[in-house]
Amino acid sequence: MRVFVAGGTGHSGSHIVPELISAGHEVTGLARSDASAEALSALGAKVRRGDLQDLDGLKEAAAASDGVIHVAHRQDLLPTGGMDAVAAAELPIMLAYGEALAGTGKPLVTAGSIGSPGNLGRPATEEDPALPSGEEHRGTLRVRNVVERAVIDLAGQGVRSSVVRIANIAHGTSDVAGFLPTLIALAKEKGFVGYPGDGANVWNAVHIRDTATLFRLALENGPAGSYWHAVEDRGTPFRDIAEALASRLGLPAVSIPNDALMTPGYFGFLTNIVTQSYPASNAITRRTLGWERVQPGLLADLDNGHYFPNLNDTIPGS
Repeated sequence: MRVFVAGGTGHSGSHIVPELISAGHEVTGLARSDASAEALSALGAKVRRGDLQDLDGLKEAAAASDGVIHVAHRQDLLPTGGMDAVAAAELPIMLAYGEALAGTGKPLVTAGSIGSPGNLGRPATEEDPALPSGEEHRGTLRVRNVVERAVIDLAGQGVRSSVVRIANIAHGTSDVAGFLPTLIALAKEKGFVGYPGDGANVWNAVHIRDTATLFRLALENGPAGSYWHAVEDRGTPFRDIAEALASRLGLPAVSIPNDALMTPGYFGFLTNIVTQSYPASNAITRRTLGWERVQPGLLADLDNGHYFPNLNDTIPGS
């Protein structure tokens, strides 16, 4: 297939592109800068110059392809507009792809969040839709659900659209700005690794290379209007993750009381995220697409060294 990839030099995209090429697909990646163009070429992809604000260019690229994978976001909007601005910019991109691919049956695969179905009191499955979002959800991750729902709705317009819900922690060597590096940086700043309350709330993880495989499988064989779960089955208590980080950093793991002052005092802007529970099943994904995790799990990957370079130089008092 001729596949157009937006976000091909990012954390997930830099693994998706070689995954597609190794499977025999021809990849064209969107590049805003010379550096991105060089990185895409180094991965073996063709380059299309442009950016996410050029909707006509994105429609043209989508129409010329046999399928689209979109894993790009307007991160530049976060400092001033937060997730509201990011989602508002992403929605017209999805609708533009829909115009280009309507009635063709071609695939469109985009990235989603494992938290989009909300806290169901049980593991979320691929059959659980993203919750609707409204004015009361401004400033939260839930505002982006409108993007996921728009992608799924494109199935009704003849697009083989699907969303890969990615785990909270997508670990690997290219993870430089995700939740895990952020938690590690917080621990180094505070001198201990915090977890909310009793830390029993469940988070999940996945190796980014396994996620890349899932994007390829969804592109090749995913039915229209589907969600897929790029997660380890069911997840891990947050306290276990905190204690694993603490043991590698040589720092204590400390409970942060769940109240209006203490939790934000440690976690800051992450408070609304780290206090939630995100159990999820990957059974339908595995059964339907034949996806299996083959890369190291989270705790094993922490021992590979890329999250803790020059450790003795960064631990307080070392």
